[in-house]
Amino acid sequence: MPMQATTTSPLFAAELTPHRTLGRGGMQLVVALVILLILSPLLLALSAGVGPLLGFIVLDMIAIGATLLLSSRQGKKREIVRLWSDQLEVVSVDAKGDRVLRRFNPNAVRLVLDRDVNEKTLALRLRANRDEMEIGAFLNSDDKASFAKAFGTALRKARA
Repeated sequence: MPMQATTTSPLFAAELTPHRTLGRGGMQLVVALVILLILSPLLLALSAGVGPLLGFIVLDMIAIGATLLLSSRQGKKREIVRLWSDQLEVVSVDAKGDRVLRRFNPNAVRLVLDRDVNEKTLALRLRANRDEMEIGAFLNSDDKASFAKAFGTALRKARA
């Protein structure tokens, strides 16, 4: 018997991504500007005959390249949260692109919020019995609070 594709849509679906990551076009613009800005002191150092300055320029280029590389890897990190009435799926994608799928029963899972003294949301955790998972660790405090409000409402609807 062939498998039948599901046509139901989830009660809640969200893709959580790091805040302010550079896209491909933004990365190309930054690289072009760095090359342009480093070329002028490089030409000046070559014409003046200042050798040690060249070493610092090369070190700067390596540092900027490493920073851009790390920034582009962080942009690949994301979490996909899908909630149906009978199942909660959380797909975590790390900076290397490796995926981890975790499933929870919406009736057994609890959304736990960690807050500071000023009621800012510090962490969101899913707790099912002894199993616990933090979601949206890379989000800022306001985004965590907004996601928690929307997700908490959808989780209550799934239990009803």
